Amino acid sequence: MGRRGLTVLLGAVLVVLMAAGIAAAPVPYVVLGPGPTVDVLGSADGRDVIEVGNADTSDSAGQLRLTTVSVAPDIWLIDAIRGWFDDEDAVVPRQLIYPPDRTEEEVDEQNQRDLQVSQSAAEIAALRKLGYPVQVTVTEVLAGAPAEGKLAPGDVITSVDGAEVTSTSKLQELVRAKPAGTTLTIGYRRDGRDATTSVTTEAANGAPRLGIAVENRQPNPYSFKIDPGNIGGPSAGLMFALGILDKLDPDDLTGGLVIAGTGTIDDEGRVGPIGGVPQKLVGARRANASVFLTPADNCAEALANAQPDLKLVKVTSLDDALAALQALREGREPTLCSRQ
Repeated sequence: MGRRGLTVLLGAVLVVLMAAGIAAAPVPYVVLGPGPTVDVLGSADGRDVIEVGNADTSDSAGQLRLTTVSVAPDIWLIDAIRGWFDDEDAVVPRQLIYPPDRTEEEVDEQNQRDLQVSQSAAEIAALRKLGYPVQVTVTEVLAGAPAEGKLAPGDVITSVDGAEVTSTSKLQELVRAKPAGTTLTIGYRRDGRDATTSVTTEAANGAPRLGIAVENRQPNPYSFKIDPGNIGGPSAGLMFALGILDKLDPDDLTGGLVIAGTGTIDDEGRVGPIGGVPQKLVGARRANASVFLTPADNCAEALANAQPDLKLVKVTSLDDALAALQALREGREPTLCSRQ
C-alpha cells in the first residue's frame, strides 16, 4: 500500500474512533420508556400486591394494572439518538427528572414518600366508598393561635360555615377559601356532642389558618398492606383504590377484562393528572389491556398517543372510574376521552 493509501486508511480509522468517542460521550438527558405494569389484584415478588387483614377477600377474573415509566438516567449520545427515533421512548432534559439541587438518591426517596402518600389516600378514598367516613380530628391547638380556648385535642371537626368537612384536605380547602381575618363558624363533635364555635383566622406563610394540627381518622375493621414492588411516585393511587374495592366487593369490578390505568388520588377521591402517558399507554398495550383509565387532564396527550384497540376512558374521580367499570360490565359505553 502506498503512502497516500495508508494516510487515507489512517484518517478513516481516526474518524471512526472519533465518532465512536463522541457517541460514547455522556449527555445531560434521560430516556423515558414503557415500564412494567403490575396487576394490583395479583402478586409481585411472591406476595399479594394488596393484602387486606380481618376480611374475606374476593378473587377477580380480570386484572387492574397500574402502569409505570422506566427511566434510563445515565445515557450516551448514541442512546439519545436512538431514543429520538424510537416512537415508544422520550428523550428529556435530565434536570426535569433529577433537579440539579438533588441527587438521584434524594429523588428516589421522594418517589417512595409519594408512593406512601398515594397508598394512604387510596385507602381513605376506598374506605369512604365502603361506608367508613373520615373523622378530621384535632391533635394539637397551637399556643396563642385563633383556635386556642375554642377547640381542643380530640375534637372532630365536622363543618366550616355549614360545609361538611370530609378530610384534612377538605378542611384546608374550606379555611383557605376566605381571606385571613375572616370569622368562620366551625362545627365540631366533643365527647359525642355536636357544637359550634367562631374562630377568626390569621395569616401564616401567606395563607389563613385556625392554628390547629389535625389528622384523618377512619375507624374500620380492616388492615392494609400495599407492596407493588420496585416502583415509586404518586401515579398509582387510582389503581390502588380500585384494587382495595375489588378485593372487598364480592362482585368482580373488572368484568373479566384487563384494565390498565394511572392517576393520582386524594383523600376526597379526586383523580389528578400524571406524566409519562405515552409510555404508559405502550405498557398497557403490551399487557394486553383493552381499557385505559385516563385522568381527564391527560386525555389530550393520550389521544395524541393512542394505541391500537386500547379504549381511553376519561375519569376525574374514583366515582367516575367505578361508573366506567360498571358500564363496561353491563356492555355499555363509558365516558371516553374525546377531542375538543
